[in-house]
This record gives sequence, structure tokens and C-alpha cells, in this order.
Amino acid sequence: MKTALISGITGQDGSYLGEYLLDLGYKVVGLHRRSSNHNISRIESLIKHKNFILQEFDLTDPSDCSSTIKEYAPDEFYNLAAQSHVATSFKQPTTTFEINTVGVTNLLESIRLHSPDTKFYQASTSEMFGRNYLVDSQGEKYQNEQTPMLPQSPYACSKLCSHHMVHIYRHSYNLFGCSGILFNHESPRRGANFVTRKITIYLAKLINGLIKDDEKLRLGNIEAYRDWGHAQDYVKSMHMMLNHDIPDDYVIATGKTHSVKDFLQEAFQLWDLDYNNYIQIDPEFYRPCEVEFLKGDATKARQTLDWNPEYNFQQLVANMVYSDLELFR
Repeated sequence: MKTALISGITGQDGSYLGEYLLDLGYKVVGLHRRSSNHNISRIESLIKHKNFILQEFDLTDPSDCSSTIKEYAPDEFYNLAAQSHVATSFKQPTTTFEINTVGVTNLLESIRLHSPDTKFYQASTSEMFGRNYLVDSQGEKYQNEQTPMLPQSPYACSKLCSHHMVHIYRHSYNLFGCSGILFNHESPRRGANFVTRKITIYLAKLINGLIKDDEKLRLGNIEAYRDWGHAQDYVKSMHMMLNHDIPDDYVIATGKTHSVKDFLQEAFQLWDLDYNNYIQIDPEFYRPCEVEFLKGDATKARQTLDWNPEYNFQQLVANMVYSDLELFR
């Protein structure tokens, strides 16, 4: 039985990955940050599983990283823990770097010193590309592994630094380290402060009669384009990377891009509603430095790992809307 450690187990990706690995016969140790208001709603099914262990963990503490790696000497370590909200990173840049960059370095050092055979996965992000993109022969914009990176937020900058740290440890110490450059991936488990989930929660409350007549959905830039996939599809790619013969970095994306406005329209038209009647553009939700366009080219992952997403954009939106409809019924 292989052992996998997953930091950030209580998050969207951590909960889906934990389920996936348990189904594959792994022993899974879920690592979570101590909190007085601990939310384990996403992992209730995992806690009941005989091969699952839930353990408190702080990746910003080098001694905790070392002792945990020593204790389990895991076959695989999936680092999904992060301060992952872009807007928050502008307000808390130092904390963002402490978690997203220093924390990753602590993990890599612990693996190098105490368990060099452990395969390490780092959750990188499409936000690292910022405003940069390539253009194909048809004039279509896209980002892939060769696209120069130009981060536009403290979050993206912290992730780019840790992305490079994985590369350094892979080539300097021969550690098996992979970074998944995941484009936006959503699900009914997405945090309520992310724009897609804000939309589906508002709509679910509206349909269930829980919204006041004058209560609008406050949003920022609805003209921003993103490549949205389903988190269930994307966590499978993480496992594929660590079980490929050669460690490498991969873009994971659908290859389709849609604006926030498109997401609104797709969600509201499920009830024949015009979203324009329910939203209010609020400058408070604009980023200090905006990323206008993201569309990933996952050719390398498709050809090398045989990874392909199952959900399309319409299925993703419907899945989130109907799930929240039940949640607030």
C-alpha cells in the first residue's frame, strides 16, 4: 500500500484528491492547519475511511515539516496548501509568501534530508503567466509551458518562486518534483469567496427565495477571461504526474476560455433569467493589477500523460448551480 501525504486536505482539491487516492488503494494522510473554526465539511467521507489519517500540520514550521516527513517517509507528497486568494494576497503579501514560498522550501528541504525517494507535487497556477501569452498561426492567444511568466499579484509571484524552487531541487538534488500549472478549476466545493461560487450561491439563494428584492450580486471585472475546468478532472492529473517515469511540469487546462459574463449567462439561463437584472459592478472587487486573459494549451499533458478532462464548461456550471440549489433548498 502506497502512502500519500496531502497538505491542504480540507480544501477543494485536497478533498477530491484524497477520495481519488483512497479509491486507488492508497493510505492517505491528510494534513490541515490548526484553526479554532475548523471546517471539515469537504472531508467528512474521508474521515470515515479506514485508510485515512487526519493530522494537524503547519508547513511554515520547518521542524513540523521535518518530523512529519520523517514519520511517514511517504511515497508521494501533494502540496495543495496555500493562501490561494488573489485579492487577499494584495492585503497580506508577507503572509502569502510565508505560506506559498517559504512553506514549499521547508517541504523540499525536509524531503531532501529525510526522505529523498518521496515524489513531490507542487500546485502551481496559471496566474503566474499574468498578462503574457503566445499566439498561434490562426491568431489565437494561449499559454503553455513555454510561455514567459509575468505575475501580476503577490499570490502569483509567490507561486512562481515556489515553482522555480521545485525546478532547482529537481535538477540540483535529483528529487522527483513536479509542478502542475493548473488553470482555473472549480466545483461545488469551491470556496464561497471565489467568483464562480459567489455566482452559483447567489443564484441558488435567489431561486430558493432567500434573496431580498433589492439585494444585488456585487462583482468586479466581468470581462476577464478564464479557462475553467472541473477540479475532479484536474486532481487526476496530479497523480498522473507523480506516476510518470520522468518528473516534469505540465499545464493542465481545457483549452477553452470564457468570461465571467459568460459564466453568469450560462448559470442564470438555466432558469431563463437575465443576469443583468441581478448584478452590480463594484470597483471594490477590481484587482490593483488585472489579468484579462487565460487559456491553456495542455497538449503536453494529453500526449505525455494521456490526460483529458471529462467536464466541459456547460457541465461544470450546471454541476455547481444544481449542487448549491440543493445546499440552500
